Amino acid sequence: MFTHIMVGASDVPAAKTFYDAVLGALGHAEGGMFGEGRGVGYRTEGGLFAAVTPRDGNAPTFANGGTIGFAAPGPEAIDAAHAAGLAAGGSCEGAPGPREMFPGAYGAYLRDPTGNKICLWQAG
Repeated sequence: MFTHIMVGASDVPAAKTFYDAVLGALGHAEGGMFGEGRGVGYRTEGGLFAAVTPRDGNAPTFANGGTIGFAAPGPEAIDAAHAAGLAAGGSCEGAPGPREMFPGAYGAYLRDPTGNKICLWQAG
């Protein structure tokens, strides 16, 4: 359905540190810098996730109510990715654990250094 998802970053090296830690804990390779350091990208068979400085030169913003979910192989990976994200400059938006709204699901929420909200998720 998607070819790519991009979020704004106010500090691309900090975004790379954060996403390398979080996505690495989920089994993904280290991100690659592109655009003369304006972005960091993570490729999978399904597409691309990237954190970039806005092309228009304005400050990056995050979506109120917007969340990007990353699939995880299990609760242990979610726990590890959440801890790695906190250690790499992120902030907690929801500790790892079962999610009442979705029986059998396990998830956690973080904000990256710019404030973008991500979810680490395993469906039940």
